[in-house]
Amino acid sequence: MPVTRYLGMLFVNIPLMNTLRKYRLNASTRKWLFAGLVLLVLFGLYRRKHRQEQVSAYQAEHITVIQTGNTTPVQLVDFACSLSGTPYLAGSADPEKGFDCSGFVTYVFKHFNIAVPRMSVDFTPIHHEVPLRDAKLGDLILFTGTDSTDRVVGHMGIVSSLPGEPLTFLHSTSGKARGVVETAFHTSYYQPRYIKTIRIFPQNDQASSR
Repeated sequence: MPVTRYLGMLFVNIPLMNTLRKYRLNASTRKWLFAGLVLLVLFGLYRRKHRQEQVSAYQAEHITVIQTGNTTPVQLVDFACSLSGTPYLAGSADPEKGFDCSGFVTYVFKHFNIAVPRMSVDFTPIHHEVPLRDAKLGDLILFTGTDSTDRVVGHMGIVSSLPGEPLTFLHSTSGKARGVVETAFHTSYYQPRYIKTIRIFPQNDQASSR
């Protein structure tokens, strides 16, 4: 059944259709006019939804504080570890296909309903920065991209080591491992690219425990 015919039959007794009749319009014209009005309403609803999605995306990209709620660093890192071996895929946050570095981090936090930015560079203003020597389980560690002279965040991971242990982090790498792995920080490849460490769990400002 044609859409216009369906809409005409569905709304034939609606006051709007009666109003259109006053203008001595034939049935076909009234149906087309009504269909146009319906399309305008649907377009308005789409634009509103699209705008809401844009606002949500903007807010996610301009977060300065990450609210972790009742989630603990141990829970977060344990879940992140469960994704080890997921392949690398640029621009993806889908575990069925693969992760890029920020897609991996985003997916881990989203699992606990924690809002975080999608792009690694948008983690730059997140509070609060701590010295590397104080890095704890669940802290975020930010790096440059492959060019260490360009001091803009282009890679990131989640600290997976405990205080007193050699510093390691979980991340999705495009390097030889090509996927989610745990990597030692103190290497000639990652150490020069280090930018900063971000503490997001308030528990880590207290005595650490696991």
